[in-house]
Amino acid sequence: MKVKICGITCLEDALAAINAGAGLLGFNFYPPSPRCISLQDCRRILQAVAGCGVTMVGVFVNTSPQAVSRILDDCGLDLAQLSGDEPPEDLAALGGRAFKALRPRQASDLQAGLERYPQHTGEPAYLLDAGLPGAYGGTGKMADWGLAAGLAERFPLLLAGGLNAANVAAAVRQVRPWGVDVASGVEWAPGRKDPDQVRDFIRQAQVAAAAIQPGRRDCPPV
Repeated sequence: MKVKICGITCLEDALAAINAGAGLLGFNFYPPSPRCISLQDCRRILQAVAGCGVTMVGVFVNTSPQAVSRILDDCGLDLAQLSGDEPPEDLAALGGRAFKALRPRQASDLQAGLERYPQHTGEPAYLLDAGLPGAYGGTGKMADWGLAAGLAERFPLLLAGGLNAANVAAAVRQVRPWGVDVASGVEWAPGRKDPDQVRDFIRQAQVAAAAIQPGRRDCPPV
């Protein structure tokens, strides 16, 4: 079970997440977000934690693939998460260095997204977040776990959307994703992580994943 702690804005939070067992860290480059980070700060953090074995992900919204590539290279990021309304050509242009975030509100939205963005090699293949009009993630709203479970059967899926230490175990048992993603659910303020919540979130996710019986999924909450 991979855990991505997203919206990292300082070295202290990056170290807390790494020491707690996070497999991925996310750095947001979307200016309207309260978790947006500067290139200089991102570069400084990644230089300080170089060699830690954690996958570093840049989060982008409607940024050109040329600019995304420059930021990946400049900061030393491993992957780009495209969380906007990017055309499929942008994903293709980044090759294996990017994955697409999908925000379906119903099954037809998900199918349309899969048809539009068929480049699904690599891990993760997709991120699934809550579908809210005009929002590009980070809303704290829960994704549709039913849609997510179907997608997780087919691809390495990173599940996001309203997760926290209180519900991540249930999400893991029902969806059985490749990994889970959290930002606001482990924060004491926008962009600042609570180390205790980070540790609890990661522990709950990993314990739930370890206890899963092959072929069995929990029923959706009533």
